[in-house]
Amino acid sequence: MSILLTHGYFLEEDKIEQQIMKPYPPLGLLYISAFLEQHNINHQVFDSTFSSEEKWIENIRQQQPKVIAFYTNLMTKVKILSIIKKLKSSEEFKDIKILLGGPDITYNYENYLHYGADFLVLGEGEETFLEFSNQFFGEQKFENVDGLTFKNNRGFTIKNSPRKKIKEVDSFPFPNRSKIDLSLYLDTWKTHHGKSTLNISTQRGCPYTCQWCSTAVYGQSYRRRSPKLVVDEIEYLIKTYNPDALWFVDDVFTVSHKWIAAFNLEMKNRGVSIPFECITRAERLSETILQQLKEAGCFRIWIGAESGSQRIIDLMKRQVDINKVRDMMLLTQRYGIEAGTFIMVGYPTETKEDIDLTIDYLKAANPSQFTITVAYPIKGTGLYTQIQDKIIEQPPWNSSTDRQIDFKRTYSRKYYDFAVRKIVNEVHFNKEKLKGKQFGKKAITHKLKSLVSGIQMSLNQ
Repeated sequence: MSILLTHGYFLEEDKIEQQIMKPYPPLGLLYISAFLEQHNINHQVFDSTFSSEEKWIENIRQQQPKVIAFYTNLMTKVKILSIIKKLKSSEEFKDIKILLGGPDITYNYENYLHYGADFLVLGEGEETFLEFSNQFFGEQKFENVDGLTFKNNRGFTIKNSPRKKIKEVDSFPFPNRSKIDLSLYLDTWKTHHGKSTLNISTQRGCPYTCQWCSTAVYGQSYRRRSPKLVVDEIEYLIKTYNPDALWFVDDVFTVSHKWIAAFNLEMKNRGVSIPFECITRAERLSETILQQLKEAGCFRIWIGAESGSQRIIDLMKRQVDINKVRDMMLLTQRYGIEAGTFIMVGYPTETKEDIDLTIDYLKAANPSQFTITVAYPIKGTGLYTQIQDKIIEQPPWNSSTDRQIDFKRTYSRKYYDFAVRKIVNEVHFNKEKLKGKQFGKKAITHKLKSLVSGIQMSLNQ
């Protein structure tokens, strides 16, 4: 074995995820594996999620690969850099070549090369990795591989021409799930949540322009697999792994109404049925689409809002009306489908009034679930460009991620941490109120926590 694909995420080291326990298989890595296998490139996959660094190292010792290829993102960056340093400083492993790919690479390629990577795949990985593999075990004319970045023998960085995106995404084989132990994921979900679930992708890219969102891998594009192939994959997953539900990872699942209609029809005609959840945008929903999603098995839709303030939404270039979002959240639930939403606080120029509007929106929309994050600037995004001259805290690159970059906002960073707490408690109090339990213990606790958070916001302006 000469090539090892891995991703460097260790669940045992993630205290937050150990509380949530909703891990998903590394689809991107498994797509690469399937493409290599399709072209007879010998390789192995080491899924580190349920393993440990010690076992990971021992696997390297046993397999002795010539190339280790890491899928790299914000979550795994620091860990992977630490592993690379250990490998490069060891006589036993120092000759192994390190290749990195993933969303964090594109705008940080110089740093990754400086900290030990030998080769970088920028953008979509399948064809670039295949050509790299052929060159690595052949003439080693790496300058001929579009999408590849590396340092030549003289120490100069060579950034080859970008790889053209594959338009015919139906040509990709299904992710090579047989390379890893999926039972570990299914059992974890079943144990902690009572049902098992797997992830599946139907499209690449996103046509929208949200300023905080990275398009480093697929760009601002929209390419989609045919409904027939998607249902083929769903049938395969049901027959092979029998999950209780599916999670469509696509950024905007209902971006094409024509595709949704065809997908629903394909599911019906073939008698395929499985519960699933997905993400979309409010203006890409309608009563017809909701009916089709319901018929196909959808039990939860995540509808992006990010803020209850139209001013902030417009600054984000979300291109959506907050009233439309609220109405679609309510309509979705009237169709018996759970509605989730995402909220972001701390966006540039956001004020208390904007946060109050967000609370009002969440109370009115009454989502089944919601998540909140404090805005952080990912390099290469419009948000990063907007705040890069206002950065007030940026830890060393090799020991931190973009999540830890702070910039001058309307109020202090702590203010927004307390704002998150206030929003959460106000929304949960409202849920109790809607059930007629506003004087119950839970409701009173949430209201008191909200009041305390509001005081702490004032003290940290």
